[in-house]
Amino acid sequence: MTDWQKLDKKYFMNTVERIPVTLVRGEGAWVWDDSGREYLDFVAGWAVNSLGHCHPVVVAAITEQAKTLLQMSPKYYTVPQIRLAELLVNNSCLDRVYIGNSGLEANEGAVKLARRYGALKLNGAYEVITTIGSFHGRSLAMTAATGQTKYQEPYSPLSFGFTNVEYNNIEAIKVATTENTCAVMLELIQGEGGVNVPDEDYPKKVREWCDEKGLLLILDEIQTGIGRLGTLFGHQQFGVEPDIMTLAKGLGSGVPIGAFMAKEKASVFTPGEHGSTFGGNGLTCAASYAALKFIIDNNIAGNVQKAGKYLTDGLNNLQQKYGCITDVRGRGLLQAIEFDSDIGQDVLTACLQNGLLINCVKPNALRFMPPLIIGNEEIDRALDILDRVLSGLTD
Repeated sequence: MTDWQKLDKKYFMNTVERIPVTLVRGEGAWVWDDSGREYLDFVAGWAVNSLGHCHPVVVAAITEQAKTLLQMSPKYYTVPQIRLAELLVNNSCLDRVYIGNSGLEANEGAVKLARRYGALKLNGAYEVITTIGSFHGRSLAMTAATGQTKYQEPYSPLSFGFTNVEYNNIEAIKVATTENTCAVMLELIQGEGGVNVPDEDYPKKVREWCDEKGLLLILDEIQTGIGRLGTLFGHQQFGVEPDIMTLAKGLGSGVPIGAFMAKEKASVFTPGEHGSTFGGNGLTCAASYAALKFIIDNNIAGNVQKAGKYLTDGLNNLQQKYGCITDVRGRGLLQAIEFDSDIGQDVLTACLQNGLLINCVKPNALRFMPPLIIGNEEIDRALDILDRVLSGLTD
C-alpha cells in the first residue's frame, strides 16, 4: 500500500503538524482512512462541511455544473453566481455581495472596502480596530489584523493600519479610536482563539460606538455564519446588524468559497477596485447555492439549536465528572472544553485512536465543530469516547 504520509513529508512544505491519519472517503459525519477504519468527524474540515461529507444535494449540484460550465472570466455574467448572490441577500440584512474563494479573501475584501469607505466618507481614515485573540487569516494584512502574536512574530514588520485591542472590552475600542479609524472588525465568538464568547451586550455596545463615531462595523462570520451557532448568521443572536459581513467555511459545505456582504451605504467599490480570477466560479457557486438553500429550506439551524444544547449538556456532565475540565463554552455547534493543564494534544491522540476526530484549538482546550446535521446518537458516541479517554488519562 502506498505510504501517503511519507510522500507528503517528502514533497509538501512543512506548514502544519498533521494528525497521523490519511483520510480517503467521507459520508455524513463519518470518514474513513486508507486502511478502511472509520472515524466520527467532529472537526468537519474546520467547521466547513456544514451538511457533512458528500451530501447528496451538494454532490448533485457539483456533478451537474461540472457538465455545464466550470469557469468564466468575471467580466461575464454567470447564472450560478447570480443565484447565490440573490439567495444570500434575500436571507440577510445586507444589500450587496462579492464572491471570492476563501475566508481570507473575504476578510481582505472587507478591509479594502472599509478603506475605500474611509477614503471617500471619513476624510481618508484607513485604520481598522481588531481584537486580541482574533483570527482573520494568514495573508500579510490579515496576519496584522489577527490579534495573536504567534501568527504575527514570524512576519514582522507587520502591515500597518491595524490596532489590536482587548476582546470583550468596549472601553479598549473607544480608547483606540482616532480620526484615522474607519472600522471595527470583530468575530462575535472567537473560534481559533479558543471559542471565546463575549458578554451578551458587548456586540451592541460596539455597534452603538460605531454609529456614534460614524465607523463601519465588520463582522467576521467566517466560522459563526451559515447556521453554526443556531441561527443563519451569528449576529442575529446578539441583536446587531453589521455594515459589512464576511462568510466562508460552511457556505460551501466542502467547496472553497468565501464572500463579503455590505449594506448599500458601505458598498462603495467601483469597477476595477476589487476582483479575482476565480471569484464566483461556476462550480463552487452552484455547490454553495445548493448547500445554502438546503440549510434554509430544511431549518438546519433549528437542528443546530437542539443538537448544540444536547452537546452542551453532555460536556457539562463530563465537567461534573472530571475535575480537570475547568470550562465548557460556546454556542450551537461551535463549542470547547478547557482543561486545567496542557493535555489537549494527549486527549486528541487518544480520541483518534478510539475513532473520534476533534481539534486541539489551544494546548489546554479542545474545540468541537461537527457537521450541522449531527444527531444525538452521534453526539452520544463522541461523548462516550471522550469519557473513556478522560477516564484513562486521569486514573
